[in-house]
Amino acid sequence: MKKLAYSVIGIAGVLALLIYAESILIPLVFGVILWYLGTSMKQLARKIPVVGQKLNTTMVNVLVFVILVVGFAGLSKLITNNIDSLLVSYESYKVNINSLLDKINETFNINIQEQFNTAQEGFDYGDTLSGIAGSISGILGDAIIILVYAAFMFSEETSFKKKLTKMFITSSEESRVMKILNRISTSFGDYIRLKTYVSLLTGIVGYVFLAIMGVDSPFFWALLMFLLNYIPTIGSLVATLFPAVFSLMQFGEFTPFLIILVGLGVIEWVIGNVIEPKVMGNSLNLSPLVTILALIVWGQIWGITGMLLSTPITVVMVIVFSQFPNTKRVAIMLSQNGDVEQADDGNEE
Repeated sequence: MKKLAYSVIGIAGVLALLIYAESILIPLVFGVILWYLGTSMKQLARKIPVVGQKLNTTMVNVLVFVILVVGFAGLSKLITNNIDSLLVSYESYKVNINSLLDKINETFNINIQEQFNTAQEGFDYGDTLSGIAGSISGILGDAIIILVYAAFMFSEETSFKKKLTKMFITSSEESRVMKILNRISTSFGDYIRLKTYVSLLTGIVGYVFLAIMGVDSPFFWALLMFLLNYIPTIGSLVATLFPAVFSLMQFGEFTPFLIILVGLGVIEWVIGNVIEPKVMGNSLNLSPLVTILALIVWGQIWGITGMLLSTPITVVMVIVFSQFPNTKRVAIMLSQNGDVEQADDGNEE
């Protein structure tokens, strides 16, 4: 009974920490992700003959960090420019919407103009986009914190390993902890890296398709597809619907809407169901039901950010839980096939 009480108190404490320390923890988690991406970039940089031979570890870290900073700044500028473009085009969108409503009335003899005007009251498209621009400014402020976290992680890489070695009295304890950390690092890093590749492919193909279709600000929608691809199941659906519905505003025609809806749907399906499984394999070892439940739970805790981070966080939980007898059963239930590895501590049955 005491164990149950302690468990409930512990879970409640963790949830309270996650909720009330959200402003600190979310940038920290993204800093870790950025550090993993930076580590992958460093590995690629070392394979370049000039960089790998001429630059030491510190110089490579600085080079990667500068690339990340420039990338953040350029991305923010592109997003702002695309939103400004959408704001300028707003008046023409209003005309197209009215034209579309007239066509619905003529074709189906259904007058929804009045209902649409009522629904539109209190909603200002320009204010909404301006709000998005303001949110991006806030994200940019967080990006600075994220970059600072990542920078310190880069600088602590060497000393962290030395400190970790001195923490343990016996070599078996050190070996077990290192195995756990290596498994977390490998699984988490592989997921972030491979998922980023797949999401980038989705964004690029989506950008080309939307640009061919003549949709305004295709980069903005491609970026949205890239980000939403990190959210399991729901993300791809939303990433398909948003640009398709927007095309109704821009063109005032059903034909482009249907083409874009089907086209993006095919792109998301092929990449999500054909390419991604081949790239990712079964390395995540997560039950599909657990993936959806994690999406809902983390979405409730951290909102959209929690949805983006739900899968990698759950992967880490499975790995950590599998290392201790008291929580190994939980890891088995969370896994896809029940096969979870436990680091050898010399005392296994």
